[in-house]
Amino acid sequence: MLLMAARSRDSVLPAASSESQMTYTQFLERFPDNSACLEYLKERFFPDGTECPKCGKASKFHRIKGRSAYSCQFCGNHVYPTAGTIFHKTTLSLQLWFYAIYLMSSTRCGISAKQLEREIGVTYKTAHRMFKQIRTLLSDEDDGLLSGKVEADETAIGGKPRRGDILKLQKEGETDLSAAGGRWRNRKTTVVAMVERQGRVRATVAPDRKRETLHGLVTKHVLPASTIFTDEWPAYLGLDKTYKSHLRIRHSEEVYVEGDVHTQTVEGFFGLFKTGVRGVYHAVSTKYLQNYLDEYAFRYNRRGGREPMFWAILNRVQKEALASS
Repeated sequence: MLLMAARSRDSVLPAASSESQMTYTQFLERFPDNSACLEYLKERFFPDGTECPKCGKASKFHRIKGRSAYSCQFCGNHVYPTAGTIFHKTTLSLQLWFYAIYLMSSTRCGISAKQLEREIGVTYKTAHRMFKQIRTLLSDEDDGLLSGKVEADETAIGGKPRRGDILKLQKEGETDLSAAGGRWRNRKTTVVAMVERQGRVRATVAPDRKRETLHGLVTKHVLPASTIFTDEWPAYLGLDKTYKSHLRIRHSEEVYVEGDVHTQTVEGFFGLFKTGVRGVYHAVSTKYLQNYLDEYAFRYNRRGGREPMFWAILNRVQKEALASS
């Protein structure tokens, strides 16, 4: 039997069996301070040999002391690596921004703004704004339509009625007081999701569960050559006219899997999202709900990828800068 060598007490390297793609020590080695983060952005957007936006010559850009800017070696034109990114005109150290991205990417269910406040020593308002800005990078809307076998479903986000709500509804003559039924459901926010089996997800906040809304969202996100799986909600009727086929599972008869017909995948995504919100954020306002959906979908879509989540988010910073240039 082979014996493994004892791990050195002084070593901070990840163990051979570790699944970590980027440890805290590796993060600090790569980004020890604000200057290292700024230099990283400069190398991404203005590497040596990049044409100067002003003189058009292939130039090297040199850091201007005391500023977050670099100058062209020929004409002295100033370029700003943070321009067009979520870091533009920030008064915080870039290292704190990068660390916030690292914390968000290192967890499966996210991290609350209150926790970030404690971790990096900023105000809650600042921490909330940082996460709001980072989440704007995480939408996968432009990454192509879903295809193949696609499940679609909708759910209500909003929590259970409290004692006072129940008493008020009873006085108003409401008989269905369940968390999912009656007028209480109308007070919740509808979320619609479409999931490729073994693939990607698209999740979006919807105004309602009506036929026009659901058909519009499905056709917006799913290729016509796909097979659609849904439950028996009447609003999905007619999808077979647009898609290769439309198969429905009979939940009303307590049938949840019938051969290849089910909606377990999309319901699994809803379960991940709701459990994460309850455990980390406790509640999410309708105003920011789409941002949180984008965050969870971003993780879900990269659950089997080899690229570390940290770098995947930083790559979105570059895409945003290029799009705004």
